[in-house]
Amino acid sequence: MTTPCDWPGCAGTVDETGFCDVCGLAPRGTDSPKPAATPSRSTARDIWTVASLVSLPVLTFSPDGTGTQPLRVPDEFRFCPKNKDHPVGRSRGGRPGRDRGFCPYCPTPTPFSFLPGLRADDIVADRYQVVRCVARGGQGWVYLAHDTHNDHVDVALKGVLHAADEASLKAAVDEQRFLNALDHPNIVRSTDFATHHDPVAGPTGYIVMDYLDGMSLRRLQVAAKDPRQPDVSLPIDHILAYGHEILAALDYLHRRGMLYTDMKPDNVMRTADRIKVIDLGGVRKAGSGIEGLVHSVDFSVSRTEFQTRGPTERSDLFAVGRTLEELYRSRTPGPDTPGASPDALGIESFNRLVARAVRPDWDRRFASAAEMSEQLLGVLREILAGQPDRRQPEPISLFQPSAQLLDAGLGLALPLRTWIGAGDGTHLDDGRPAAVDVALGLAVPRPDPDDPAVDVLRTVDASDAQALLGELSMVEQTSVEIELSRCRAHLALADPDAAAARLASAETLTGARADVDWRIAWHRGLLALAADRVDEAGQQFDAVYSDIPGEVAPKLALGFCAERAGDHARAARYYAAVWLRDPFQASAAFGLARLRLAATDRTGAVAVLDEVPELSRHHDAARVAAVRVLSSRLPGGPPTAGELNLAVDRLAALHIDGESRDRLTTAIREMALDLTRAGDATDLTDGPVLGTPPTERAVRALLEKSYRSLGQQAQHADLPEPVAGRSGRFRRPGRTGDTARRAAHDLLVDRANAVRPRTRW
Repeated sequence: MTTPCDWPGCAGTVDETGFCDVCGLAPRGTDSPKPAATPSRSTARDIWTVASLVSLPVLTFSPDGTGTQPLRVPDEFRFCPKNKDHPVGRSRGGRPGRDRGFCPYCPTPTPFSFLPGLRADDIVADRYQVVRCVARGGQGWVYLAHDTHNDHVDVALKGVLHAADEASLKAAVDEQRFLNALDHPNIVRSTDFATHHDPVAGPTGYIVMDYLDGMSLRRLQVAAKDPRQPDVSLPIDHILAYGHEILAALDYLHRRGMLYTDMKPDNVMRTADRIKVIDLGGVRKAGSGIEGLVHSVDFSVSRTEFQTRGPTERSDLFAVGRTLEELYRSRTPGPDTPGASPDALGIESFNRLVARAVRPDWDRRFASAAEMSEQLLGVLREILAGQPDRRQPEPISLFQPSAQLLDAGLGLALPLRTWIGAGDGTHLDDGRPAAVDVALGLAVPRPDPDDPAVDVLRTVDASDAQALLGELSMVEQTSVEIELSRCRAHLALADPDAAAARLASAETLTGARADVDWRIAWHRGLLALAADRVDEAGQQFDAVYSDIPGEVAPKLALGFCAERAGDHARAARYYAAVWLRDPFQASAAFGLARLRLAATDRTGAVAVLDEVPELSRHHDAARVAAVRVLSSRLPGGPPTAGELNLAVDRLAALHIDGESRDRLTTAIREMALDLTRAGDATDLTDGPVLGTPPTERAVRALLEKSYRSLGQQAQHADLPEPVAGRSGRFRRPGRTGDTARRAAHDLLVDRANAVRPRTRW
């Protein structure tokens, strides 16, 4: 039975298919097909861990409902099978078009069908019993089926559109051969190839794969934003974990000379306990050109890049960056982690990771999946660092660990010169290391493994910069890494002109890539910082941060630059991100302590210094620094008696040499004397450091002993600087030696005599 079409201007009739035989549309009173139901997860039964960092729940999935809801081919893929210039079956006015019919543009009517060719209980190749259609892939429909030859195990049949075409059949066979050779836990496994006769398309090929019970990341996005599915979430750490697994799959393909070409959320499945890259119909050999290229425009590089360079590893990684960007738009709150808040530095690092992956400039993007994965894991560690159990030493990175503590001497006992002159040990300066000291103390990049002289550099073992230059002078090779090593050596020898010349030589050897090589930018930053051009150095280090957003070293450098520039809020942001992430980055802890001291937060400074772990080589330095902070005068005033008592207790627990202990004790007694003079010492604790009881007279007597002890130290100290004589005028000895030491000893004896309690004889 037929009825007239009710679309204005159409004289056709609606036949038994439910569509007009002229315009191909459904009647206006027909509802549009509803989208397939989104799978939901059950409660977690267990967990599985990605990269030893993120624990993901093992999930079970409810039936997805695709057996009762129609799956439709999008309009943009609806063309006549014979002529791709003929659009057919398109929707109009919000109404669906015909799914099956004949092309109205072909001279001889060409049948088309956008419906699944298999129905429930169909048998393919006398072996695979169809259960239902579950999805539409890039080349055809995907079905759930039972393998009747193997205990009715679930398999997926992926159809190939227009398989009657010889080229399409060949592509399907080639894909099957390739898929059968793949063996990676993050790539769907293929087991067989089968054919079946379709009444419209003719013989159709089906790739037989493992059936994956789960949902695509695209559907996970939708479910995560659906308030009706509260069990489904997409926090940032999960997104990065998925990215890590995707990159592992791509790295596997790339190492075998293959490109994926069609990465997007639709082509990644979240199964119970695995991430699987699916739909490998677009996989091709590297360098095979763009003919027949399978890709998705929204996740692909520009047409110009495809035409000039073809698909490459970097275009695959561009698609990964777009996938991460797309998933992030649907993120949901995760654990209570400071590193995951929108304004946290970890999120900025994530954005920089994505930005580098999707840069329009080919040579500025990540060059390999392994390189991108390394930076992704660094960003992930930074985001997770807010959790108390996440602080751990950094694994091997692109930088060699630095043994130097950038503390401007705060972690050492006061030097003897503190008392040789008009000063004393009661005042604490700002503790900021000089810019040149920071330039020399920052971490050194590991040599580029592709540098031709990398093996030679591994054999160089020099004790100082001069010796290093001597060893390098005997190396006949010329390479970027050798020139960068010479640059750092000249910088250490306070020869900035020679350092700049060596860097210029490295840039020349690098060629056109000099402006996109982060190692070059790093050394430009070091030279600028050594010359106290802090803004310029910050710009270079920021460029390094954008190139390697998962690394700690650029953030530490940026923290110092911000601190030197007086931007304490920005400096604290960098220092805190580094310190929360790695408890062995003591320079970051000292940076935070300095910022708190600048804000007259004595308690906060000591608290962060106390976080330096016992296993750190800088543990004792942090304890010494805490004693100095508790016993010194800050811009906000002197310490309280209680704080000075804490300094005394902490000093007793320190494992330091006798001379250092005497200097710290002297500083504490000087401050105690100031407090007793001001009448603020009523709460000082009795003991050998401050006296029993700690009266002004007792403190004076003890301080006299301290000065005399320091005078004994001066008799064998190395004192190249000018010292003051008994008259208080500075004398400049002609050389360092006995003259300087005698002058220092005499001055300290003068101090002892000046402070001792008055007596009658």
